[in-house]
Amino acid sequence: MLYRENGQIKTSYRADQQILPIEQDRHAMLALLVTASVLIPSLASDYVLRAIGIPFLIMSLAALGVNILVGYCGQISLGSGAFMAIGAYGAFNLMARIPDMPLIPALLLGGFFAMIYGIGFGLPSLRVKGLYLAVATLAAQFFSDWLFLRVKWLTNHSSSGSVSVGNLHVGSLPIETPIQKYLFCLAFVIFFALIAKNLVRSAVGREWMAIRDMDVAAAVIGIRPTYAKLSAFAVSSFIIGIAGSLWAFVHLGAWEPAAFSVEISFRLLFMVIIGGMGSIMGGFLGAAFIVLLPIFLSQALPAVGGVFGFAISTATIAHIETMIFGGLIVWFLIVEPHGLSKLWSLGKQRLRIWPFPH
Repeated sequence: MLYRENGQIKTSYRADQQILPIEQDRHAMLALLVTASVLIPSLASDYVLRAIGIPFLIMSLAALGVNILVGYCGQISLGSGAFMAIGAYGAFNLMARIPDMPLIPALLLGGFFAMIYGIGFGLPSLRVKGLYLAVATLAAQFFSDWLFLRVKWLTNHSSSGSVSVGNLHVGSLPIETPIQKYLFCLAFVIFFALIAKNLVRSAVGREWMAIRDMDVAAAVIGIRPTYAKLSAFAVSSFIIGIAGSLWAFVHLGAWEPAAFSVEISFRLLFMVIIGGMGSIMGGFLGAAFIVLLPIFLSQALPAVGGVFGFAISTATIAHIETMIFGGLIVWFLIVEPHGLSKLWSLGKQRLRIWPFPH
């Protein structure tokens, strides 16, 4: 009885097309935004914000970009780490070479450079698909690794490719404390999540989903596969590039090309699979799972070992974490291919008819 739509009458097309048409969802979203923007910064410690809050927000933004390409358009990509690297190093070069370059335009232009890079490596999607496309996008990862290690100009002539940034500020407002960094990332996440939600509900989003479901039939009814696929690559790599800029500037502060290795591409793909492909919420659920699980295991496994009288090393914890990730991915692919977001949707559907039998 708590999640009913009875009596919620819509009298206009605008009301019917709301992002959250059910009143309970609007209240829940408002409570979530208040919690994220007010309660968490007020109650969480600096360590929690640095170790959990900021990585979760940035990885959620990156997973959102991956989900647009993989979940909504059906184009498999293993080059997400490269797009993040292009965004990070692009923004770094703008800040290093243009005096008094504002932070936010630098981050957005870093995303623009990643978008150009993503479109270039998205061209093979016009001819290949599936495993062949995954291999083609994996080439973007290897090329970016070579680029930032060999072309010294891109790393401001650093011998190791390691660079650093500091003294971040937006206008006269510094971005230095964990709370300031958290709120800065939160603003980006809310803004781009809203844009992504509207995009997937628009004509462009419907074209992406038509290409994902059956590209031949989509072409027959007048959808241009070239435009649909390349626009998905463009939007996805733009968002991932901005996430890479935030990861480098706000979370790391100093980084090298290894910070955006192929491992991060796989982790982002795992987030989409576990959270739910073709779902905006799936990126957030998957990022929460991937970010929180290692922290939970690092605390729980030594405690379990202490109870049974044996010690568990850090290396063992890392191996157990990898095994759990692999097992969960196989489980989700077999039992629930649509991930955690599908389980959430099923729960809401049951609440609509509770307490009556279903």
